[in-house]
Amino acid sequence: MEQFLKLPAKDKIKENYSKYNQLLKCLLTNIEEKITKDIILDPKPVYKRRVKSFESYYSKLLRLKAKEASDCENLVCLTDLMGIRIVCAFIEDVNKVENIIKKKYNVKEVEHKGERQSFREFGYESTHILIAIPQDCLNLDSIEDPEIRNLPIPENLVCEIQVRTILQDAWAEVEHELIYKTEFTPFDAPLRRKLASINASLSLADIIFQEIRDYQTRLAKEVDERRTSFYEKADFITDGKESVKTEEEPAPQEFERVSPYIYGTIDEMILAALQAHNEGKLSQAVEIYSLIIEKASDKPVLAVIHKHRGMAYFAQNDYDNALKDFQMSAEFDPKGFRQLYYEGIVYSIKGDFNSAIECFDKSLEINEFQSHCFYRRALAYFELTDYQASLRDLNAAKSLGLNNEECKALHEKLVKKFDMGM
Repeated sequence: MEQFLKLPAKDKIKENYSKYNQLLKCLLTNIEEKITKDIILDPKPVYKRRVKSFESYYSKLLRLKAKEASDCENLVCLTDLMGIRIVCAFIEDVNKVENIIKKKYNVKEVEHKGERQSFREFGYESTHILIAIPQDCLNLDSIEDPEIRNLPIPENLVCEIQVRTILQDAWAEVEHELIYKTEFTPFDAPLRRKLASINASLSLADIIFQEIRDYQTRLAKEVDERRTSFYEKADFITDGKESVKTEEEPAPQEFERVSPYIYGTIDEMILAALQAHNEGKLSQAVEIYSLIIEKASDKPVLAVIHKHRGMAYFAQNDYDNALKDFQMSAEFDPKGFRQLYYEGIVYSIKGDFNSAIECFDKSLEINEFQSHCFYRRALAYFELTDYQASLRDLNAAKSLGLNNEECKALHEKLVKKFDMGM
């Protein structure tokens, strides 16, 4: 008790804290602005900041820092005086934010709250990082009062950064109200089990969300590779470099499963088909795509699978089956502009340029911002000797940003035609 008798009056500590409060808010704003520039994530995190209220500050001071508070002229620094909470959508984003902060800031301490809890315990999970105040955040010009602006900044002042997922943040907010701020916490076993089950459900939901995102990331990567390969082959053929021979396919192998806990789902089969497709195992890809078509009933799924099976047939130089699949895909998804574009490419390769133009027309009606579609239609018009229409579409493709070597070559051909009086 002796140490508490040495404390200055509460109002004196409050007076000093009130002066520093404005300075702390200015520093915190500067730090948040810097952090939001340094952390580039999609989706963007949500940022929350707060300077500790005086009542919370004073209460903690009595518990932890009473001896230091005997000097009311200086600010007694607590590690959570200034706090920024970064709320992320996914678990992996929490790790990314932590790594960015470690790399770009002077980190004093990192604590992973909740990692030592047993499976029987409930409590919030969060990553807490203490950083020194960055030098480029010490600009206090926005503070009008010179007395406050010139206050000495304590050397041991830190900013606490809490990084959580949306669900971890939700749990922390509720737990704070139910447990931390109340005098009595649940002692009854059934109530504690209910709290534990809620916490476990939220943790499981975070894990499932992350697994779904991992799957989507892998799927998007495979689809991008597939689409790029399709366009490369189409360009190769259009430029007159086609070799109708298909490279020998690698031997089929067991595909990498998306999860050890599920087997035979449509999602897993789609990823397996795309992997086989990108590895050049076209027959295996077609077989898996066909199995999915037999299993699926939803039109959006069927539209996607027919489109990708058509791309596999296209890679095998089986243009008739490729065309049928692209047409089926368009039937299942009337707003799908890509399958119409792919149809046009196949018709062009088959020499049916009128049908190709009709497909390109329909595709551009749905999405008029397709530079490559304008370019392909320009090529078709050129083959039909409609050079005015070809030039019009070529210029449209260029206005949308497409100006590759193929565009330049077509432009040179058109110039020669016009010079010759067509």
